[in-house]
Amino acid sequence: MNCIIVDDEPLAREVVHFLTEDIPGITLAGSFNSAIAASQYMLGHPVDLIFLDIQMPGITGIEFTRTIPKETLIIFTTAYSEYALDNYEVDAIDYLIKPVDPERFGKAVTKAQAYHEMLLQGEKEKIEKGESLQAGHFFVKSERRFFKVNYDDILFIEGLKDYVILQLPEQRIITKMNLKNIHDLLPQKQFLRVNKSYIVNSNHINSFDNNDIFIGPHKIGIGSSYRDHFFEEFVTKNRM
Repeated sequence: MNCIIVDDEPLAREVVHFLTEDIPGITLAGSFNSAIAASQYMLGHPVDLIFLDIQMPGITGIEFTRTIPKETLIIFTTAYSEYALDNYEVDAIDYLIKPVDPERFGKAVTKAQAYHEMLLQGEKEKIEKGESLQAGHFFVKSERRFFKVNYDDILFIEGLKDYVILQLPEQRIITKMNLKNIHDLLPQKQFLRVNKSYIVNSNHINSFDNNDIFIGPHKIGIGSSYRDHFFEEFVTKNRM
């Protein structure tokens, strides 16, 4: 699990940082003194768990919780009592009262890890049932995490035996799945199989000739047994 700390008190951040070092299965990805700084980081980085203070200058912890993805879990680290927090409409996995007790910290993280596994299992079941098709995205597992992949962000997909490589504009994701199975997850009119090893997103094709397709700097050959299908599905239907 990727976690971050959001607290305006330097000492409080150091304490949580120290405690995370003894917990297997979580990675401290960042430590921030404000909700604004944390929000900017989260725009480009996945975060599974936030250790969050409530009383902070500017945007409070309570206000911040209303802006983050619902999949991101929250553990409050606060001087408030749990009973006082019951008056707020917040959905936190746990509450830790400062000064944070190490044993209590471990129990809170264990609870978060268990809930996180439940979320991942739920996403996996959606993948297997194909329920994410209508949402414009799907999830793939890579490096012990599930990555959300938007259809429109995929440039092309390369198959390598029992693995596929999803080429995105700024990222490559490798996942254990064969090319046929991942093709079945995708909108068939948008994604075309052009040879035995490649599927291309037709929306990203910049140019082509009789033998090759060009997507940005990438050159992908058109297989002889796929050529007629490609010209029928892409060339004919997109001709001016």
